[in-house]
Amino acid sequence: MTNFIQSIHAPIRAAIIDLDGTMLDTLPDFHVAINAMRGQFGYAPIAHEQIALMIGKGSENLIRAVLALEHDATGVEQRFDEAMALYQRHYLAINGDHSLLYDGVLDGLDAMKADGLRLACVTNKPIAFATPLLAQKGLAEYFEIVYGGDSLPRKKPDPMPLLQVCADFDLAPSQVVAIGDSSNDAEAARRAGCFVLTVPYGYNHGQAIHETDSDGIVTSLVEAATLIRSHNHNTY
Repeated sequence: MTNFIQSIHAPIRAAIIDLDGTMLDTLPDFHVAINAMRGQFGYAPIAHEQIALMIGKGSENLIRAVLALEHDATGVEQRFDEAMALYQRHYLAINGDHSLLYDGVLDGLDAMKADGLRLACVTNKPIAFATPLLAQKGLAEYFEIVYGGDSLPRKKPDPMPLLQVCADFDLAPSQVVAIGDSSNDAEAARRAGCFVLTVPYGYNHGQAIHETDSDGIVTSLVEAATLIRSHNHNTY
């Protein structure tokens, strides 16, 4: 965390926060929807641990990875459209029913808002899934902007969604910090010119978060808010 404080020379005005693996543990929802889809194809269920390695890069990547457990590349593409439609139907039916807020999320968001930070949520989850999920979990009110993985032509790790938020807020990327649980979040932030904090409790495609290039690891959004507040106090 020291690197984060030392590397920024202007106040942080906004935070861009990831959803899955950062604010919500949505793996149980993925588990139910994916296995419901697999069941309709006659495939055996797969474990939480397998699914955790597949999520974070968008629904298209997820469904192709699930199908690749049974099929070669040609077989995956032959079944992709049907599998995606089934998955989306099953996911929408249970969206949020099994997911849980991580500790410190609401307190951290409250602290950031109290400190005057503008907040955006940028996720690779389709917007049709993200919007009702944020509302169901009491998170929607915190965010001025929400972009899903299909809201713009490109998704994380491309910097486009983060740069769009910076433009929407009329802020330089150097005034914005991204907070996420994966290399996707860190890479998008680096390429956008934003700063990035990572949390250690998410998914990150099965890799240790300590291997990800970020400006610091925070144990919760409360700790992130405290760190940002301390930095801003020292820059005014």
